[in-house]
Amino acid sequence: MGKISQGVLGGFSGKVGNIVGGTWKGIDYMRIKPSNVSNPKTQGQLDQRSKFSKVLNFLQPMTEFLRVGFKLYAIKMTQFNSAMSYNLNNAITGAYPNFTIDYSKALVSRGSLVGSAGASVASTNPGVVELSWTDNSGSGNAKGTDKALLVVYNATKGYAVYDTAGATRATLSQNLTVPSDFSGGSVEAFIGFISEDGKEVANSVYIGSVTVA
Repeated sequence: MGKISQGVLGGFSGKVGNIVGGTWKGIDYMRIKPSNVSNPKTQGQLDQRSKFSKVLNFLQPMTEFLRVGFKLYAIKMTQFNSAMSYNLNNAITGAYPNFTIDYSKALVSRGSLVGSAGASVASTNPGVVELSWTDNSGSGNAKGTDKALLVVYNATKGYAVYDTAGATRATLSQNLTVPSDFSGGSVEAFIGFISEDGKEVANSVYIGSVTVA
């Protein structure tokens, strides 16, 4: 049974017939409870569920990172859901049941700050991933004090190592220490930037894949 808390013109919580009411982030909402689906396994539904699962597996290990990387796009949704939406629409390739993430089209941070230039990734010391970039401060709104947003993602392990307040753009490089069992396996590397005051974020750039020493 639904409950009206602010008079007949206010929002309500609970269920009235097939209408469900509630509040999210202080916003009253109503939605229609979907009817029973006679065939929940149509090809379109299977495709969507498979894509959703693929993106979820990619993003879940970096949930905390996304709270910074997608904070400018958390409008009436969480940062994680914003990242899910973007990558579902832009980063999936292939056909059911073999969907994959196209890392070159994926974003782990998003915004209008000028991104990285000349970025590269290497691993020459055991358990260490070395990321480097050029100082393109002065290009648009890029500044030497912008801090790097770094992600190293191991798809096989389902694990990510990241830094939301890394070295400055002018510093040109930073090492990330990864778990010892990453050695011999490949990881995917991404770099973005965030302004010193935290108000601007850059679209991340996929640097590439590297085998961890």
